[in-house]
Order: sequence, then C-alpha cells, then structure tokens
Amino acid sequence: MGKLLDLKRLMSVPKERNRRRRQRQIRARNGSIDSVAKRKGSLCQQVANSDGERRTRYSGPNLPEDIWCHIHSLMPFKDAARAACVSHAFRRSWQHRPNLIFCIGTLGLDFINKIDRIIKNHSGIGIKSLQLEYDTFCNARRSASISYHLNNWLQIAVTPWIEELILTLSLSSYNVDYNFPCSLLSDGRGSSLRHLYLGSCFFHPTVNLELRNLTRLHLVTVHITGDEFGCLLSNSYALERLELKYCYGIICLKIPCLLQRLSHLEVFECRMLQAIENKAPNLCSFDLGARQVRLLLGESLQMKTLSLDYPSAVYYARAELPSNVPNLEILTICSDHEMVDTPMLPSKFFYLKCLTIDLAWRLSPAYDYFSLISFLDASPSLETFCLEISQDRMENELIIGDMSHMRQMLEHRHDNLQSVEIIGFCYTKSLIELTCHILDNTTSLKHLKLDTTRDVFSCSTGKHDKCFHMGKDMLTEAKKAVLAIETYIEPKVPSTVMLNVVKPCNRCHVAES
Repeated sequence: MGKLLDLKRLMSVPKERNRRRRQRQIRARNGSIDSVAKRKGSLCQQVANSDGERRTRYSGPNLPEDIWCHIHSLMPFKDAARAACVSHAFRRSWQHRPNLIFCIGTLGLDFINKIDRIIKNHSGIGIKSLQLEYDTFCNARRSASISYHLNNWLQIAVTPWIEELILTLSLSSYNVDYNFPCSLLSDGRGSSLRHLYLGSCFFHPTVNLELRNLTRLHLVTVHITGDEFGCLLSNSYALERLELKYCYGIICLKIPCLLQRLSHLEVFECRMLQAIENKAPNLCSFDLGARQVRLLLGESLQMKTLSLDYPSAVYYARAELPSNVPNLEILTICSDHEMVDTPMLPSKFFYLKCLTIDLAWRLSPAYDYFSLISFLDASPSLETFCLEISQDRMENELIIGDMSHMRQMLEHRHDNLQSVEIIGFCYTKSLIELTCHILDNTTSLKHLKLDTTRDVFSCSTGKHDKCFHMGKDMLTEAKKAVLAIETYIEPKVPSTVMLNVVKPCNRCHVAES
C-alpha cells in the first residue's frame, strides 16, 4: 500500500511542475501588461476570464463626441454600419452622419417610414449633403402624401451647414404637384449651400434667398418663370455652373453680368425658350440644345468650348459666331433642318482647333457639302474635323467613272489639319468633292476615316458578337459609297496618310444583302 502511494506521488510531480510553470508565465505576462497599461493609460483595461486569468482589451481613447463623428463619417458606408453595431460611440455618431442618401432602389417600397425614422432621429447638426430620389410610378399610393413628408425631411435636414441638396422626383411624377419650400433657403439657412439640384417640381424663389456660396445650380423639369429665375440668379454671386433641362416656363433667359465666376452654361430642351442673353464676362463653355433660339452672346472673349444643337445651327455658326467668340477652340454643331448652304465669309475662327458638324436626317437632299469648305477656310488653326451625316435621300447621284465638273478650290490651304473623320459617308458628288479638296489642299493630314455604315455597332470592335442590323436600302447605299471611295478617294491618298474605310461586315450582313 505504501509503495502505491509513493508511485502516485511520483506521477503527480510533472503535473505540479507544469501547473507552477503556467502560473509563472501568467504572472510574467500580467506584469508586462500592467506596465503597458500604465504607460498607455486608458487605452488598455484588464479583465478576468472564467479561469481567473487576467487579460486586456482595447477600449479606445476617451475622445470628444465630435471627433468620433468625424472618424465615423470618413468610413465607407458598410464599414460604418459594422462599427456602429459593436461600438456605442459610433452608434451615437449616426445622429450626426454628414451625408444622407435615400432612394427607392435601396430602401424598397416602404421607404417613407424608414426615412422618417432616420431623419427624425438625426440631430440635424452636421448634415452636409442630402440626396432624396423618389419614384412616384413605383409608389402611386404614396404620391398624395409625398409633399407633406418631403417638407418635414427638408425642414430637419436643411440647416446653415448644408452644402449639397439633391431632390429628384422621377420623370414619371408629372402628376405630382410638389412645390419646393423656398423659405428653407432664406434667413441664412442656404448661405453655405454649394450645389442645388432640383428635379420635377415647382420652384418659385423670392428675393429673400441667400445663396451667396452656391457654385452649381441644376434644374430638370422644374416649373419656374424667367422672372423668378432672374431673381434666383441675382443672389447667386459665386455661381460657376448652370444647367437647365426641360424647364418650359422660361421664355427669355438672361444671364446677368454680376455672375463673374460663371464658366459653364447648359440649356437643353426648354421648349418655350425664345432668346438667351448672356452678359457673364467669363463664360468658357456653353452647350445649347433647343429649337430656334435667338442668341445674344455679346463679346464672349473667354468662350473656349461651344456646342449648338438646333435647326439652321450650321448657317448661324458660320455667319454670326466668329465675331462673338473670337477665342473659340472647340465647336460642335448639330442641325436637323439645314436648308441653306454654308456661306463663304471673310470672318475667321483664328484659334479653332476641333470642329464637329452633325447633320441629321431631315437635312435637305440638295444640301451642298462642298460649301463646308467655308468652315475649313475660316479656321487656320484647325487640327481635327469630324462630319457626321444621317441622310436617307440623296440628290445629284454620282455616276461612277464620270470625273467631269469636279469642283476645286486650290487657293484654300489647310496646313494644320491632321485628322478628318466622315461618318455616314455617301456617294453624293458634293461630299466626294469635299473629301478630294481636303486631300489636295492639306499637307499636314495624317488620318482619314470614312465610315459608310453610319457608325453602327460592329463586331470588329470586339465589343459586340454581331454587327447592328442594316436594312437592304442602307446596305445598298453603303456599297455604293465604298465603290465611290475606291474610284475617287483612294487614288488621291498619299502614302503619309493613314486611310481607314469602314465597310459593312461580310459575315454579319451577307443575309441582308
């Protein structure tokens, strides 16, 4: 019996040694942790686990709440949500989140209650950006009450600290009569606003609006009169970008001279618009898409980029623009009703480097493309010329093999022109004459692209498995254009010019021919 007890005692010695070794390691570890904790102060806290061992955990610095809110605002949205689930400090910072974005795609059909809950729990302090997107087509039952909710949300969110406000009611909301509460932007509440975007609503601003820091104004399908818009601009001294689309209430658009910083103006499909008068001295870029509009640009000496899209734009651009925009560098013209040929005038675009002319399908069949030489002759610095044609009916069809009566203007040189592209190239005689003229009078030319397919989707680009369908008539026109190029154009192309002829694809269009 004594021998058995001695054997048990001997077997327990290693276990006792291991236990004591673990205790020494724990004491050593706790000692080092204690010293670290003393050095770092409140960064480390000691806790005891179920085994009685002392461990530490990071509790974070004792920072002011506004610092936690700022850190939270810098996180990506998903990371910020995860942090709020495990941190009381971050959870509270949601109430000060500076950027709020709400749209039907992310919140579902019951998004009104969710937005209500989020915005009402927000302190309203620190909101820098608010974006509300509402689709009444998907929420027809809610449309009647949307005005009430929108006013409540804006009342909380629009504070003297807000910098961006985007309110978008979808284009299907034409039956929603929402009147934006302009009073929210008065009494200093809109003084910090830098970007205002309104879509599909009524907007009737008054003289009390304070938008002295507004740099960008974007109105889409907004019901506003010309006088109301003028009142709005009179208080927007810092405005740099102005964009108007589908604003049918404006008849005369006047840009006052007090807008010294305005550099970009875009007006598109304001159908009641009859005249645009600009007095802003530093306007650099102007994009107009409208019906026939009277343009009073004044002397826009800073204008560098201009895009005009309306009937008879080609004639207007050549006859009146050079004296108004003498420093223009990029000009884009789109016209769908050009009935008169381009006139030869002595006025010049001395600094024009890039010219794009887009002639749509309603162009007169008898239009003389050769008259476009007037633009080339008026642009001694021109480097890039692009002509896009979408014309179905042709007159003066060229008879292949007949080179008689081909017009030439050898005294007109274009020594800076390097790249020419003609999309929708057809076999009309005047267009072939224009192309030959460029080849004969341009020594600097490097690239010439002639596209007979009207720039349709092509499998040759690698982006599409099959070319876009071309009707039988369109395919016949393209084949005639290719024959005209081979007969009249290719013999004139020098070896220094890279010629690219885009033809109908034999693989995709074999069944259509």
